[in-house]
Order: sequence, then structure tokens, then C-alpha cells
Amino acid sequence: MNDEVRTTAASAGKWVLLAILWVAFFLHQGTRQVYNALLPQIQLGLGISDSARMGLVGTVFTLVYGLSVPFAGILGDFLGRKTLIAGGLLVFSCGIFVSGFATGIGLLILAYGILNGGGQAFFYPSTCSIISEAHGEKTRATALAILQTALYGGIIICSWASGKMAAAPEAGGSGWKLPFWIFGGLGIAWVVALLFLLPGGRARKVAAAGKAPRLAEALTIFFRRPTALLMAVAFGFVIYVDCGFKTWMPTFLQGKGMDPALAAFNAVVWHYAGAIIGVLAASRITDRIAQRRPAVRFEAAILGPVVAAPFIVLMAYSPSNAVCFGAMFAYGIFRGVWDSNQFAAVFEVIPSRYHATATGLMLAFAFAFGSTAPTVLGFMRDGAGMTAGIASLAAFYLAGGLTVAVARIFFAGKDMVENEGRRIQEAL
Repeated sequence: MNDEVRTTAASAGKWVLLAILWVAFFLHQGTRQVYNALLPQIQLGLGISDSARMGLVGTVFTLVYGLSVPFAGILGDFLGRKTLIAGGLLVFSCGIFVSGFATGIGLLILAYGILNGGGQAFFYPSTCSIISEAHGEKTRATALAILQTALYGGIIICSWASGKMAAAPEAGGSGWKLPFWIFGGLGIAWVVALLFLLPGGRARKVAAAGKAPRLAEALTIFFRRPTALLMAVAFGFVIYVDCGFKTWMPTFLQGKGMDPALAAFNAVVWHYAGAIIGVLAASRITDRIAQRRPAVRFEAAILGPVVAAPFIVLMAYSPSNAVCFGAMFAYGIFRGVWDSNQFAAVFEVIPSRYHATATGLMLAFAFAFGSTAPTVLGFMRDGAGMTAGIASLAAFYLAGGLTVAVARIFFAGKDMVENEGRRIQEAL
């Protein structure tokens, strides 16, 4: 096989790999939204009057995810990523499936909160790492952006389908159980496909060259790079908003008089339609510019949250549904700008062999902090009202953008130079 054919095969293979993982990530993210989309129906079906208790399920999920994901990231750099990806998909799919049998809050906390949260944690760091390694500098942000569209598509489709199932007359008030069984079952089935389609082993060039990853070095690099730490803080602010938005936006729209299926659909479709545009456009632009000026990835991560923040306030206090949906769409565009480079920026200051570790540590902080949002907004709903709760999320988005600005101005240049120097030295 000549070099041109070998290069073409490798290029095709990295996109096939992305397609395989896109389906799994679609289920990974789509199943997260089933509970949120059907929260009022689940609350009614279980006879629970306390909104904070319902928010507790989301908080447990996010907290378990946040506590588990650093270990998932570390294992992703040191063990087989295929096992972690398939195993994570199996565990969280079983958790989703079992949630459909809940007759009280306890089983939902165990199945949806703990099993689902723990399984989801072990899926993403290895997925992000293997895609980043396969695509390299030239198409990294683009590949990760395409993967991100699975998040948007999964949430939109699963929310809409869940709302339709719950509203079906023949379901007799138990329609909220069907989405858990259907999407959980699909996830279990896709595990079999992953075992056959994913490449095995770690496939790390650095390991083959005798430069195997070391845990102490991985942790030292991350915690001694101020840019990485500040990006983790910024990610925490963004995830706080995301958790609050996902949990309570369908309920907020139902409070405006929408039926459950329509509220579940509108809570995500405008937001994520904008995000698809933002993430794909920004990733292509930044991938091109980053070839000569890598700092553009941080600048995109500043622009997204800062510009998106005012639209959060507008959607909360909108005088009509049309204005609310328009604000959600605009917010989504700039949320997509953030998503296009949130990890690609961090990877500019972290060696490639520790990308899974860095991803896991970032997610750990972000979701530990973000886990409080569903419960906090639940208290706000019962006190100040849901409108004030949604509007409060704008402050966290603005704080995220300003935190990245601090990283970009004071630390990113030095950290990128240090990382590039290490890469060159190891290549010699």
C-alpha cells in the first residue's frame, strides 16, 4: 500500500470512527433529557408535590457524574478506551431502562441518578480523547463539533418523542415510562455494535515510542497549567446553566400554557437548532485560524458565553412565545460557539496523551458545581418563581466568559508555549 492510499484510508477511518461514536453520543445525551422533558408527568404519576425532591434526582445524577468522571478520564488514558466506552454505554442504558419501572423517588435516584450518572461519566472522556487523537490539529474542533451535534439532535428528538409518548391517550397516564424503556433498550443494543465496530486497544503512538502515560505527570501538568484550571471553572459556570435549563425549561414553558409534548419540543428545538449552526460554523473557522494562531480557540470560548447571556434574560422575561423562541435560538448560536472550542482550547495546553485525563477533570469540576442548579431552581420556582430562576442563569454564563478572558489574557500564551516545547522535545 503506497503512502497516498494509506493516508486516504486513515482519513476515511477517522470519519467512520466519528460516525460510530456519534450514534452512541446521541443516545448518551438524548436519554439525559427524558427525565427533564417529562418531569411534570413523572411528578404527577408518582404523586410527589415537592418540586425540590424532583430536582434532587437531577442533582444526584449530576453529582454522581461529577464524582465519577475524573476516574473515567484517568482510566481512559491508561486502559483500553473501547472497554470504557462500551461499558459506560451499557451501564447508563440499563439505568435508563430500569427508571421506567419506578414507583417512587427512591428507584429514580438509584437508576436514573446513580447508575445513569456513573455510566455516562465513563463514556465521554474516552470518546473525546479517541476522536481528538484520530483527527489531530487540522480537524480536531470540526470533529468534536460534529460529535456535539449528536448532543443537540439527541436532546431534540428524545424530548419530542418522550412528550408524544407521555401524551398518548392509550398510555393511560403511564406514558412517561415508555421513553425510558425504548431509549434504554436502544442503548443496550448499540453496545453490541460498539464491541464489533470500535478499534481495540489504546492505539497510542506515544506508548509505542516508549513514552507511556504516567498518572503523576498527568495530574501535575493539569494542575500546574492555570489555563486548564480556569477553563474548568468556566466550564462549571456553563454546565450550571445547562443543568438548570435542561431540567426546568420544559416546566417553564408548560407554565405559559403549552401542553407537555409541545413544551418539551420547544424547550430544546430552538436552542439546539441555533447551537448546531454556531458549533459547526465556529469550529470550521477556528480550525483554519488556529493553524497560525491557536489562541483563537480561547477567544471563541469568551465570545460565546458573553454574547449569549443577555438572550437568557430575554427568554425569561419575553412578552410572547415568539420572542422567547427567538431568544432561545440566538442563545443557542452563541452556546454553540462555546461548545466548538471548550475542549479544543484546553487541548492546546495539555499533551495529547493526557487529553482523557484533562477532559475527566474538567467534567468533574463542572458537573459537581452544575449539579446544584436543578435543586436551586426548584427552590426558586417554589419561592421567587420560575421566571426569576431562568433569568438568574445569565449571570453564570457571563461569569464563564469572563473567566476564560482571564485565562486568555494572563496565562494561555505561556501555557501554550510550554506545551509546544514539551511536544517538540518528546518528538526528538
